[in-house]
Amino acid sequence: MQHYFTSRPQVASRPREVRALLRGRTWAFLTDRGVFGHKGVDAGTRLLIDTMVVRPGDDVLDLGCGYGPVGIVAATLAQDGRVVMIDINERAVALAAENARRHGLANVEVMQGDGLELLAGREFDVIATNPPIRAGREALRRLFHDARDHLRDQGRFYFVARTAQGAKTLAAAVDEIIGNVQEQAKGGGYRVYVAVKDV
Repeated sequence: MQHYFTSRPQVASRPREVRALLRGRTWAFLTDRGVFGHKGVDAGTRLLIDTMVVRPGDDVLDLGCGYGPVGIVAATLAQDGRVVMIDINERAVALAAENARRHGLANVEVMQGDGLELLAGREFDVIATNPPIRAGREALRRLFHDARDHLRDQGRFYFVARTAQGAKTLAAAVDEIIGNVQEQAKGGGYRVYVAVKDV
């Protein structure tokens, strides 16, 4: 089986629309095979969305955006800010852009890339991710280092992980790299953490 964190899915396209109740509102998203959570917004992503704090003026990065539920909800919260959504998967990027268009969001930028090389020199108040656990430990550590380098002082890094897939170990790694990790929520076998970058 090909992973969703490859650049070009080989599985045949079969677009569909899914609905999800997030932060008290029902959302519709176009999704497809070959992208993460294509059958519907998964429990971990739901918990992340419902937990993350996004202020009206925040600049937000949805890291590994998939078809865009985290970034799209963030864009409605950060009306006076900007949201960048990035993913390595070209099909996911096309879907995220279409979903942003469908929701009439003018403060969203979607791009395809592996890691954050395309964002050199840019910093964010919030970075949120449902990290690709199956990519391996080294890939995840690189992701966390990249996130730290793109956070503003006092910027917040939100991430979610399955308890049974080493959420606490992941949190310890983020605490080592970014610092100040705190558990924000847990449920459905998932935990959401935030790390705040020191000045």
